[in-house]
Amino acid sequence: MCDRQKEKVKHARSLHRLVHAAAPAEKPLLVYDGQCKFCLRWVRRWQETVGTKVDFAPFQAVGDRFAEDISVDCFSVAVHLIETDGSVSAGAEAVFRMLSYGPQIGSGFGLWCCARVPGFAPASRWGYRLVAGHREIASALTKALWGSDEHAVCRPTYYIVRIQFLRLLGLIYLIAFWSFWSQVDGLIGAQGILPVAPWLNELRNRFGPEAYRLLPTLCWFNAGDSFLHLLCAAGIVLSLLLILQIAPVLCLLMLWALYLSLSVAGQVFMNFQWDYLLLEVGFFSILLAPFRLIPSRRYQSPVSPWAHFLLRWTLFRLMFMSGVVKLTSGDESWWNLTALGYHYETKPLPTPLAWWAYQLPPWFQAFSTVVLFAIELGAPFLLFAPRRIRMVGVFSLLMLQLLIALTGNYCFFNLLTAALCLLSLDDAVWPRPGRRVKLVPQLRGAVWPSTILVPLVAVVLTMSGFLLWNAFFPEAEWPPLLGTSYAYLEPFRSLNGYGLFRVMTKTRPEILVEGSRDGVTWQTYEFKYKMGDPKRAPPIVAPFQPRLDWQMWFAALDDIRGEPWFMNFLARSLEGSPSVLGLLKTNPFPDSPPRYIRARLFQYHFTNLLEKERTGAWWRREEQGVYCPPVSIRGED
Repeated sequence: MCDRQKEKVKHARSLHRLVHAAAPAEKPLLVYDGQCKFCLRWVRRWQETVGTKVDFAPFQAVGDRFAEDISVDCFSVAVHLIETDGSVSAGAEAVFRMLSYGPQIGSGFGLWCCARVPGFAPASRWGYRLVAGHREIASALTKALWGSDEHAVCRPTYYIVRIQFLRLLGLIYLIAFWSFWSQVDGLIGAQGILPVAPWLNELRNRFGPEAYRLLPTLCWFNAGDSFLHLLCAAGIVLSLLLILQIAPVLCLLMLWALYLSLSVAGQVFMNFQWDYLLLEVGFFSILLAPFRLIPSRRYQSPVSPWAHFLLRWTLFRLMFMSGVVKLTSGDESWWNLTALGYHYETKPLPTPLAWWAYQLPPWFQAFSTVVLFAIELGAPFLLFAPRRIRMVGVFSLLMLQLLIALTGNYCFFNLLTAALCLLSLDDAVWPRPGRRVKLVPQLRGAVWPSTILVPLVAVVLTMSGFLLWNAFFPEAEWPPLLGTSYAYLEPFRSLNGYGLFRVMTKTRPEILVEGSRDGVTWQTYEFKYKMGDPKRAPPIVAPFQPRLDWQMWFAALDDIRGEPWFMNFLARSLEGSPSVLGLLKTNPFPDSPPRYIRARLFQYHFTNLLEKERTGAWWRREEQGVYCPPVSIRGED
């Protein structure tokens, strides 16, 4: 190489800019090595990013036009961007300047960092030289991370995934509304455990107009049983329409409003993390859904990258925070890896497989705890990695959800989390049978404007950032301004903190409710799904959630004074309320209600293999004492 050529190569590597004598073109031109497979892959990605704003050409085809100012050796060392004013940049600077022509918000971020962030420009130059000098290794690494397909590094698309996700979300909404509808009378109806109408009236008298903001629910207009049924029925109809992809934006908006209304009205019975998660996912899905009335096979509506990010960020927070809170809760069982030795026996509604999992040796339970932490703390970060690593993260999270679902009845939680996982699998993972998936389908339709989405993303990241901070430091105080702002968002339950199994329950107390006509002979009320008869196998009931049975598990962990709803339940049972008794498996007093009712507390333990073979029992139990002494309706002895 001649001295002049060496100087130009050195000049290109240093990323200084020069002006050539060739006539400027109508568009900037990026010149690259057309014989380098690594370059070809990334040029396809850049072409997709900047669209028609920049022309691309291999130096083998256009090098002669600029031979007087840029030698072939310079072109072979680095990409060059030749702009319309005749200025030339090479290497990393050329890439940053080329990307700055892209239409997306933040396209010029790299160029801005080069100019304003100390050390960024030298680091980018060094990184570019390292990659350019080892292209074969870089190409092999690209294949390993993104795949061997020539379009693997192109911007992933999520058109097929969006359709499948929204249909699955419609199914989850259907399950949620149907499940609650079958219990609504007994839980919050006029003759239910916690009637919603008097509760709302009491809050309105206490808080005045502020109650409407603190408790956003349509039940302020009507809290009668018929209206509650109407909300549930409307939710089921809208869920079916969402599954069919009919007016998805409108359906999602109304589904969110309906489920928020029922969640608020449901009080303690609708206060589970998956209810909050469904509301958050449902709200962000409004921004992801296509603007159309009926589905189209020919055209696709654009997928908002901001809305897509918000949903993936929700999954990240759900899983990562669940791992963090276990370590910051102060529960030693998570640190000494014994937590899962308790978990299978003490979870609210275990399945028969939980009994078998409980029999596994301690070393396997400890190993399973390590794997659990590896997934919850590590896999969420993989969701934002290149495709193949992203698939590893998705597979890990899906396997965790499957194992949780096999050993416990957690309503629609596992299905909803799995649906969120699907959003990290781009369309290339879901090829259509018999034909190749188009990387860039025909697009038609509107999308939520960035003027709405970008500020929303900023708010979500800011607020959720402090929620993450609280996961690490539970006692930390929020800055006053942010705390006040979050207080206005919190009632809508659509931006939440999460923390599954923060503290492991070490024992399994169970409440047995008994009634008597004479105060001497007592008969037991059998619940449909919660533990009672030791010989009764643990149920498989998910995705349905028996909310009274779940609440009985929480009540057993607390004193009766901390569970005021429980006395209401006993009172309704003494009254013989058909809607409340309909939530139970058996009513030992079908003709008339008992005169007295009481609750006893038992400690339950899984049997071992020998005990089960000998007795046929899944559980053994010991009485712990009285949970609630005998009571009767006022006015009776």
